Amino acid sequence: MSLRVFLVEDNPMIRERLIESLTATGSIDVVGHADTEWQAVEALSDGSWDAVLLDLQLKQGTGLGVLRAIGPSRPLGAKIVVLTTYAIPQYRDRSLALGADAIFDKACEYERAVDMLSELARGRSPPA
Repeated sequence: MSLRVFLVEDNPMIRERLIESLTATGSIDVVGHADTEWQAVEALSDGSWDAVLLDLQLKQGTGLGVLRAIGPSRPLGAKIVVLTTYAIPQYRDRSLALGADAIFDKACEYERAVDMLSELARGRSPPA
């Protein structure tokens, strides 16, 4: 069973790199993406995702707004991973307070975010 990941990232080059990195694991399906707060909240409202990889700075709105909006309706067991260039203590604390499970810096922790989602996907795989 693949981990269904939804991407919220406004930079097309980074989004494509993330899609390639995540799907290369063979255990993650990227089920959609958004580049604005409104698009993300709308798309995530159906609950057909297991994890979100979320940027904080978007074309319109913010990842913090997405966190606020989806927190109450988050599917049971779903994870939210923030990957941002704004991984300063204030944003880290606010993201975690709003329900993020982890926050990573794009500049130096990109692979750690992908690895975390890969680990989640492996944990969902049925035993051989």
